[in-house]
Amino acid sequence: MVVACTHHASSGSSQPLDTGEHQQVINGVRLYYRVAGEAPRQQAPVLFLHGGPGYNSYSFARLMGARLEKGQRMVYLDQRGCGRSERPWDNTYSLEVLLRDLEVLRQELDVERWVLMGHSIGATLALEYAARHPERVVGVVYVSGMSDAAFSFATWKQELERQHPGRIAVTDPAGSSSDYAQVMKALRGLDAQAFFNRLQFHDAVYLQQQEAVDMESGLRNTGELSRTLFATELTQYRFTQPERVTAPVLVIGGRYDSSIGLPSLKALTASLPRATFLEYEKSGHFPYLEEADRFEQDVKGFLASLR
Repeated sequence: MVVACTHHASSGSSQPLDTGEHQQVINGVRLYYRVAGEAPRQQAPVLFLHGGPGYNSYSFARLMGARLEKGQRMVYLDQRGCGRSERPWDNTYSLEVLLRDLEVLRQELDVERWVLMGHSIGATLALEYAARHPERVVGVVYVSGMSDAAFSFATWKQELERQHPGRIAVTDPAGSSSDYAQVMKALRGLDAQAFFNRLQFHDAVYLQQQEAVDMESGLRNTGELSRTLFATELTQYRFTQPERVTAPVLVIGGRYDSSIGLPSLKALTASLPRATFLEYEKSGHFPYLEEADRFEQDVKGFLASLR
């Protein structure tokens, strides 16, 4: 992660939704966001929320942005402590704070309603925001998000057993720990990054493409946000207010995404009042990279249906 913005922010005379890069103090932290694309002012903008936790918006904008920006105003936000946004001096991170950042940003942008598009933990934030502020949300694009931590961590454990048979029995013979704790303990002494890469990527070619974009960006994940959220909230997380999400939701999941688990995405879809689920048969955790043409078509179609 780069603490300072790697580019100059827009001039002081610009408006919050003007095309270009912006820096704005939001909820006590200077956040970076970039606006791109053209659309009528009355059309709700789309806020993209990246995953990680602790990643950045550069990757999605680089890989999919130009496709979606035709006829759509996109807002790419780097969450607090991520990408080109500031790290809070007091290490203030929580799901509630991240959600508050979004609402303050909406007010700063002076938009009544918007569309939220999130990937991974960004999708989790999008759904939680939609449940808290249903009157502010036109629609949600939920890509490879976590809604039930226990289910996802059970998927991690199953995949670890497949890759390293008997490993958990050796490292935690009593079996008294949670699935998350068992996996993390079993990964000691192994190549943990390689394990998580296999959870997310069905084809190593796409991992290489993702890594090339990350290298190009010059940004890195410090792990600060991730460590805090996993130590305090994410290991017990479960989305509990599906009935409050009144906007249409497009749920997208890759068949080979072992970091989330396809059944959890299907279960979430069934619990939401107005949700549609699309399974991407050739994808893992990054459908917008692995099946880009289909992703573009599906998302554009969904966004058009909201107008």
